[in-house]
Amino acid sequence: MTLNHLSPRLAVAACKQDDRETKLRPFQDWRIHVNPDISNVIPFLSKRLSDKDRIILRCDATALAEVVRKGVYTAVDVLTAFIKAAIAAQDTTNCLTEICFEDAFERARELDEHMEKTGQVVGPLHGVPVSIKDHIKVKGLDTSTGYTAWAYNTIAEEDALVVKILRDAGAVIYVKTQNPQTLLSLETNNNIFGRTCNPFNRNLTAGGSSGGESALIACGGSPLGVGTDIGGSIRVPAGHCGLYGLKGSVARLPHSGLLGSHAGMEAIIGCVGPMANSARDLALFCSVMLEAQPWLQEPSLLEMPWKGHVVRGHGLPERLSIAILYDDGVVKPHPPILQALDKYKEALEKAGHDVIMWEPLDHQKGWDLIVELYLLDGGAEYRETIQAGGEWEVPQSKWMLDHARNRRPYTPHEIFRLSVEREAFRANALAHWNATKSRTATGRPVDAILCPVAPTLAPPHDSTSWWGYTSHWNLLDLPAVVFPVGQYTSSMLVQTDPSRSRSPVEDFITRQWSPNTYDNAPVSLQLVGRRHNEERLLAILGVIEKVVPPAHSVPFLGRFNYGFNGVNGYHKVTEG
Repeated sequence: MTLNHLSPRLAVAACKQDDRETKLRPFQDWRIHVNPDISNVIPFLSKRLSDKDRIILRCDATALAEVVRKGVYTAVDVLTAFIKAAIAAQDTTNCLTEICFEDAFERARELDEHMEKTGQVVGPLHGVPVSIKDHIKVKGLDTSTGYTAWAYNTIAEEDALVVKILRDAGAVIYVKTQNPQTLLSLETNNNIFGRTCNPFNRNLTAGGSSGGESALIACGGSPLGVGTDIGGSIRVPAGHCGLYGLKGSVARLPHSGLLGSHAGMEAIIGCVGPMANSARDLALFCSVMLEAQPWLQEPSLLEMPWKGHVVRGHGLPERLSIAILYDDGVVKPHPPILQALDKYKEALEKAGHDVIMWEPLDHQKGWDLIVELYLLDGGAEYRETIQAGGEWEVPQSKWMLDHARNRRPYTPHEIFRLSVEREAFRANALAHWNATKSRTATGRPVDAILCPVAPTLAPPHDSTSWWGYTSHWNLLDLPAVVFPVGQYTSSMLVQTDPSRSRSPVEDFITRQWSPNTYDNAPVSLQLVGRRHNEERLLAILGVIEKVVPPAHSVPFLGRFNYGFNGVNGYHKVTEG
């Protein structure tokens, strides 16, 4: 069948996929094929890699910047390794949208020539490849954002501010990655490129809406990616793929130059943030962003320079008070998640830190409110854009839009009322946090909240049904960081508690639990801090990771196990 005989939607999808394949064709020697029946593709990702590639791919972004600066490897060496891994990631998980390898190699050669002539790097990310979520504008590339109506009609005339800052710091932009239709989804699926899968188990989702990033980074195809988060869209994919991901508070990191529905809607605002293989890379990204003084180019940003000394622990009390949220009162998490929380509770207490239970506050009410804020127009703009492309709602889009199906748009008066309700909800939550000082041994309010990322590990496709463990913190505008703590296998013994379900959604998620379903899925946790205290949050994570060092069971550490000592990005490069 020719393209002329296809529906407009199918023709657009076929053209976009063909364009992607055309750009991959010159790199056929680096392609891999894995039988579709094989769920865990991690063991196959190194098929086309040299020993040098393996060494490079074991570096986090911080280490890469160092080895390029020291001349151990060139920018071209580094880019070559990551492009090989990115191609393998695409062949196994369907994570890429736009590809600009030739431009990237040209930039890498320019950076190497600069180093050779001057002996200096152009910036702190000199020669570090960085991947970009599809709806973030990259000059000259399409920004289809998961909508067929936008494909070929949204080629960016300039870079988003975050991309401009990255380029100025020496980063090499080489790919854009998958996001779902509407972006308002914690899975990644659209009618242009299809579904992105989890490389640890392709029967499971990579998360969303930054699921292309999570799959790519988990496969070793990127050392540092840029995602966005309005309800969990950095943290959930990072958690599902065993990565680190940071959602800051609104107005901290640059956010201009993004394309998406509901531009100008300020009832609930998303955030740009990093996804990476180490906590220190999250800090590196934030440092690069804020050293560029983005508030001089984006008026809505706060003038808050990055405080690196705080990240390193300056001013942090020796004894922390940590609250642990086991259950939000709506959906009880699956056994491996509760087991991980128990492990960290025991370790923190043994290390002398103060641990109390976080008492959940109105999580169902918070979910009901944030959904209203997401869909002030009743979902009209999402549906209109989908219809304009002649496509249908993919399952997770339908699930979200069903929350406001057949509801009229809110009036200005009703929107004002919802804004008042949001601020009252935040004030109540702040008082609730402050009140913990009456329960801590330190006499201070808790320093952070340790909690699940989601009630499940990465779930089967099209089954995500509770956002409350991440969206709650968006509603409160609190910074949150996700970090890997292990990997579940179906042979592990975990305790189950057949408690009675409190709602239909909890009943559905409880019945989802089956050891075989989640085989090989990463296990991650989330740490939540005070508003606009991203540096302190990362410092607290640093303390926690000294108490429970990232183990060799952390999923990504087994990808390219060659030539290194250590874990979590703190590697000694030993080419041999």
